Amino acid sequence: MSPLLIASVLITYFTVLILIANLTSKNATSETFFSGNKESKWYLVAFGMIGTSLSGVTFISVPGSVGASGFYYYQLVLGFFIGYFVVAYVLLPLYYKYNLTSIYRFLEYRLGFTAYKWGAGYFILSRTLGATVRLYLVINVMQVFVLDELGIPFWLTTALTMMMIIIYTFKGGVKTIVWTDTLQTFFMLLALIVCIFSIKEALHWNWSTIWKDMEDSDMTKLWSTDFHRKDHFLKHILGGAFITITMTGLDQEMMQKNISVKTLKDAQKNIITFSFVLLIVNALFLLLGGILYVFAKKNGWEFAPDDMFPSIIQQHLPQGIFLIFIIGLISALFPSVDGAITALTSTFCIDILGFHRRKDMNEQQKNSLRMKIHIGFAILFTLLVFFFKWKNDKSIIDLVFIIAAYTYGPLLGLFSFGIITKRSINNTLVPIICILSPVICYLLDHNSKVMFGGYIFGNEILILNGSFTFLGLYLISKKGNPSEIQSLKV
Repeated sequence: MSPLLIASVLITYFTVLILIANLTSKNATSETFFSGNKESKWYLVAFGMIGTSLSGVTFISVPGSVGASGFYYYQLVLGFFIGYFVVAYVLLPLYYKYNLTSIYRFLEYRLGFTAYKWGAGYFILSRTLGATVRLYLVINVMQVFVLDELGIPFWLTTALTMMMIIIYTFKGGVKTIVWTDTLQTFFMLLALIVCIFSIKEALHWNWSTIWKDMEDSDMTKLWSTDFHRKDHFLKHILGGAFITITMTGLDQEMMQKNISVKTLKDAQKNIITFSFVLLIVNALFLLLGGILYVFAKKNGWEFAPDDMFPSIIQQHLPQGIFLIFIIGLISALFPSVDGAITALTSTFCIDILGFHRRKDMNEQQKNSLRMKIHIGFAILFTLLVFFFKWKNDKSIIDLVFIIAAYTYGPLLGLFSFGIITKRSINNTLVPIICILSPVICYLLDHNSKVMFGGYIFGNEILILNGSFTFLGLYLISKKGNPSEIQSLKV
C-alpha cells in the first residue's frame, strides 16, 4: 500500500478529531474541562466507554491469547459485568450525592485530608504507568507494521501522537473526550467486524466448519476448573468484578465522563447499557482470535501471540483491510490515552493543587495553570514511552502493569472503609497502611507456591490488597465520624 495513502488517511483522521475539539470547546471554562458542565448525553458516554475500556492492548492481545487460553478470558468479562452493577448502584449514587467533580473528594469528606491525598496520589501513579505502557505497546505495533516503511522514526511518531492528543483535548477536556471517544469507538468496532468477516471469507469456510475446527483445537474452552491456576473461573469472575469496581468505579478517568451526565438515573443507564454491550464486544474479540488461529493453522503459519493479528492482516489480506485495521488500532489507542491525560490533569488540579479552595486565583489564572499541567502530563507520557522503548524489556512492562494493579488495592480499601463503616481514622497513620498493604500482598504473591502448597494468586490479589487496607484502617479507627465535615460543600 502506498505510504502516501496511509499518511493521508492518518492526517484526515486527526483533522476530524481536531474539528470535533473546536466545536465542543467553544466558550470552554475549567468547569467544562473537568465535568463537561454536566451536559453529556448518557448514550454517548456509554458508547464511548467501550473504546476507553478496550484499549489498544486489548485490540492486539486478547485475540492473540486464544491459542493458549481459549475463551478463559471471558470468565473475567463475566466478572466485569457483575462489577458494573456495583458501580452503578453503590458508587455512582455517592458521587452524585456529594456532587463530586473529582471522586477522591469523597475520601476527604468521609475519612479526612490525608486519606484523600493518598487516594488521589495512587490514582495518579497507577494511571500514569498504565496509560503510558498501553501507549508504548500500540505505538510500537504501528511503528513496526506501518511507520518504519514510511521512514518515520519512533521518537517522531511518539511526539506527533502526543501533540495530536494535546491539540484536541487541550481546551474542551471531558466535553471533547465524550465526542471523540464516541467516534473512535465506532471506528474500532468497524475494524473489528470487518476483520472478522474478511478472515472468514479468506478461509472459504462456513461458520459451522470454523467453529468445529476451533473446538477440535481446544480454543472454545470457557471454564477453567484447576483451582491452582491463575485463570480458575472463580478467581477470574470474582477478580473481574473487583477489577471493574476499582479500575472503573474508583478511577477518575472512567468516572469523570460518567459524572458529566446530568442526572444519576441517566448515569446508571449509561453503565448498565455499556456493561451489556461489552459482553458482546469481548465475545467478538475472542471469536476474532479463534478465526485468526484457524486461518494461521490452515496455512501452516506461526506467529507470536501479539504479532499474529497485525501480521495476518498486513501480509495475507487485501491492503484495504490493513488500512481499516490501522484506523481501528489508532481508534483503540486514543480513548485510553486522551482520557487518561484529561483525568490526570483534573485530579492534579482539584485534588493536589486544590482548585476548589483557591480563592486567590481567577478563572483565567486557573485555566492558564491547568493548561500547563495538561502539557506537563503529556511531556511525562512522552518521556516514559521513550524510556520503555530504550529498555525494550518485556519484564519491565509486566512489572509496571503489576505495580499499577497493586495501587488499586489501597483505593479499594479506603473507599470500602468509608462506605461500609461509620468510624473515623487516625490520618497520620494512613500512609503506613497504604504502603504496607501492597507490600504484604507482593510478598504473599511471590511466595504463594511454597506457603500455600502450589497455589498461585490471580486477580484475587486485588481483593486481598483491599482487605488488608480495610483491616489496617479499622485498627487505626475509633467510633464516631468527625471527618465528615462541612456537610457536602464543594
